[in-house]
Amino acid sequence: MNVILLGPPGAGKGTQAVFISKKYHMPHISTGDILRGAVSRGTELGLKAVKYMNAGELVPDDLVMKLVKERFSQKDCETGYLLDGFPRTIEQANGLEQISKIDAVVLIEVDDGVLLKRLTGRRTCSCGAVYHIASNPPKKEGICDSCGGKLFQRNDDTEAVISNRLAQYRKQTSPLIMYYRKKGILKTVDGTGAIDGISKSIVQALGHHAGK
Repeated sequence: MNVILLGPPGAGKGTQAVFISKKYHMPHISTGDILRGAVSRGTELGLKAVKYMNAGELVPDDLVMKLVKERFSQKDCETGYLLDGFPRTIEQANGLEQISKIDAVVLIEVDDGVLLKRLTGRRTCSCGAVYHIASNPPKKEGICDSCGGKLFQRNDDTEAVISNRLAQYRKQTSPLIMYYRKKGILKTVDGTGAIDGISKSIVQALGHHAGK
């Protein structure tokens, strides 16, 4: 079973990706993982990619597709894979279709208002501890439980920055959602509520694709 995972920042994709990977015994693959793996192994494609990465440039689509194809040829992908953060564009989706069959695309959907509350509620300490004012608050407001330091909100956790990130996600991802919906393989899952409940919804959505 070959699956793509889509979802906005703060939707809980990371948590659900770990769950899907374990349940279905498939590798959780992101383009970052693919690039780092190819570079660390010193493959020909990895050496080409690292030149762009070191220059702070985007790795061209044709090279990314070759790297993805190289990753799919590895043994752990024989029974399927979970792609996270790829494809990002229709061009990449078309390219992916040329090298592998996608069985299902799981979209974890959460309203922007909920996402803003989740993402703007994070508070950080200089010691590295991270809290959330709603789901994981410190014992004393504004003070770190671990070291007693003052908690702060990171610049990229402010409402303005997060609103922009969400707008960029919607703009970038909406064409992909339509693309996979037309193909009849898009499965939308409600990303609000308990983590276990969301996991169960994903299992139901993947049902017959998993041979159940």
